[in-house]
Formats: sequence, C-alpha cells, structure tokens
Amino acid sequence: MARATPEPEQLVNDYVALWNGDFSKIDVVAESVEVYDPHAPDGEVHGREDFEAYVREVRDAFPDLTFTAEDVLASDDLVMAEWTGTGTHEGEYNGAAPTGREMTVRGVSKVQIADGEIRSDRIYTDPLEMHEQLGLVDD
Repeated sequence: MARATPEPEQLVNDYVALWNGDFSKIDVVAESVEVYDPHAPDGEVHGREDFEAYVREVRDAFPDLTFTAEDVLASDDLVMAEWTGTGTHEGEYNGAAPTGREMTVRGVSKVQIADGEIRSDRIYTDPLEMHEQLGLVDD
C-alpha cells in the first residue's frame, strides 16, 4: 500500500514537533535533506543522520527549547514559516559553557518539499540576537 502524501501544513507541523524534541518525526525529512542554519557548524547540515545529530545537540544545550510557527504560507512544494524559538541555555552550545540564561529568537524558514518529505530548509535568523541574550558577546 502506497504511503499517503501529507499536506505541506502537516509536514511543517511534524517538522516543528521534531525540532521540539519528538524524534519519532525524523522521517519527515528526506535522507538527503539540506539545512542551512547560521547557528550550525559551517552554516549547514547535510543528510538526515547529521540533521538528527544536530537537532539533538541543540536540544542538549537547550532542553526546554520550543519553536512555534506563527505565520505559515504553503504551496505544494514550498512553505514559508515565521517562527519564534525560546529556551534556556543549560548545556554546552557551539563551545560555549551553559549560561543558564533564557533566550527568545525569531526567524523565517523557507522549506522545500518533494515527494512528501522536507528536502531543504533555509533558516533566516540573526545569531547575534541569541548570543546577546545569552551573554556570549562582549559589550
């Protein structure tokens, strides 16, 4: 029996759930997923396995991390989502020791979909915003 192709909105909901720690949703991303994130090492992550490892690393640093999609515009193969992420820095993140500080960041994701999977995500956010809130930059 063929797998039903989920609607773009459902894919995005599952993708947000994955970022929020529901790793049962990992199949929402393609094996060859490409994620461009200014917070990632070298700014990008390639492949489902590396993407899962990256999300787990982020969640280890921010165990209460929660993303909320506020505005979502979707077509069959493209989703634009404006989102907010909140969390507390409780573990090492990109070499920075935990600060115990809370942060709230806003961003936009351009998500490309094919064959019922997320093929790419281009994340647009200001890393300085997060680093300032966590006290990781000199004034």
